[in-house]
Amino acid sequence: MIISAIAAVSDNGIIGRDSDLPWHLPDDMQFFQRTTRGHHIITGRKNYETIPAKYRPLKDRVNIVVTRNKNYTAEGAIVVHSLKAGLELAKRADEVEVFIIGGGQIYAEAMTNVLIDKLYITEVHATVEGDTHFPDIDKNNWKETLREFHSSDERHEISFSFVVLERLS
Repeated sequence: MIISAIAAVSDNGIIGRDSDLPWHLPDDMQFFQRTTRGHHIITGRKNYETIPAKYRPLKDRVNIVVTRNKNYTAEGAIVVHSLKAGLELAKRADEVEVFIIGGGQIYAEAMTNVLIDKLYITEVHATVEGDTHFPDIDKNNWKETLREFHSSDERHEISFSFVVLERLS
C-alpha cells in the first residue's frame, strides 16, 4: 500500500490559519477531490472538524478520523485513536493508496516517522500568515515526478504548482 500525504503549502510552509485555508484556489480543491476520490483518507479530528458539516464525511472516500478522545464519534466516518491504527485499517481493506490529508500534527507524525511514500503538494507561490505548518521536506530524500504550474487568474489570486514527490529508496 502506498502511503501518501496531500497538502497545499505556501512558500513559507503555512497550511492553515484560524482553522481554515489562508487562500481560495478552486483548481487545488478539484485536484484534491480528483486525487483522493475512491481512496481511504486519514485526518486528525481538528482538521476533520474544519470541513464544513454539509461536506462531512467527504463523499466517495472512506473517511478515517484520528483522535485521542475515546468518546469521539463522527457520523459516516471511522474513528481511530492513532495514525498507525488508521493505516492498518486501510491496509486490511486492501487499499492501494491511502491519503493523509492533515492537519499539521498528523503530517508531522507521518513525516517524522518516515511513513510517507509519496507527497502531493500544491505549492502556493506566496508568503502568508498562518498558525499551522507543513513539516520541512528534505528534497534530497525525494524525486520530483510531476510539476504543473498554474498562473494566477480571475479565479485564483495566487499562482501555484501541483507537485508530486516520491520517496527515494
